[in-house]
Amino acid sequence: MKILFAADGSKHTKKALAFLTTHESLAGPSDQVLVLNVQSPVPPRVRAMVGAAEAAAYHAEESRKVLDPIDRFLKRHKIAYQTMAVVGSPTAEILRVAKREKAHMIVMGTHGQGLLSRALMGSVAQRVVADADVPVLLVK
Repeated sequence: MKILFAADGSKHTKKALAFLTTHESLAGPSDQVLVLNVQSPVPPRVRAMVGAAEAAAYHAEESRKVLDPIDRFLKRHKIAYQTMAVVGSPTAEILRVAKREKAHMIVMGTHGQGLLSRALMGSVAQRVVADADVPVLLVK
């Protein structure tokens, strides 16, 4: 099975990662895990002030902060994986990468926002569940 693991570096990501690694039926020896970190774009005004190269360096550094600990964790647990970092809308990028990579499942942590917060803003997890073509496992 090919699993897209969406990682934002939060404590919810850590819980989802722990769940994934402790359930061999999800991430066993024959399964593949693609760890995806999506960075929100730098506002155009800021990008114009600092330059494209500086903005790209910022995104790369922020992604490494999220992906490096996951990299170490998955190596210790001997799980086959690869990492990917992209810039864009988290929901759109998670869905795009899942489709492009032909993922069988998306796994992600959820922040467990309250009803009012979800009603006003929605959440990335909620939108992924609504729009994904594959099963989505949310870990709270």
